[in-house]
Amino acid sequence: MTEPVFDHERLDVYRLAIEFVALAGAWLDDGALAGCRHSAVGHLDDASTWVAANIAEGNGKRSTADRARYLEISRGSALECAACIDVLVARKRLPVTQAQPAKAMLVRIVSMLSKLIGKLAGPGALG
Repeated sequence: MTEPVFDHERLDVYRLAIEFVALAGAWLDDGALAGCRHSAVGHLDDASTWVAANIAEGNGKRSTADRARYLEISRGSALECAACIDVLVARKRLPVTQAQPAKAMLVRIVSMLSKLIGKLAGPGALG
């Protein structure tokens, strides 16, 4: 990635989300999921994109409530990615050895988003 130009590009969670998009894209383009027509593949493609897109859009909002809402949507998309990976492993379309590092990235993304949302919501909001 190039030098950050926009504020969201300075966020570690955004950079990690972009890494995840690249990983998922590699699976889709020429890796384990290339040519796979399972519906979870399309959902994974879309949801991985929306994780990063909603972080960027939320970071550009002026109100704290709007920022938190977009980060929550992003967190939901990350969880959707994890579910898609689980489905693809269960359907034997994706090897567990490839799924595990990706899910570890998603755990980090969800954790980072939860902390950002908690900071925006104030003390004790997320617990």
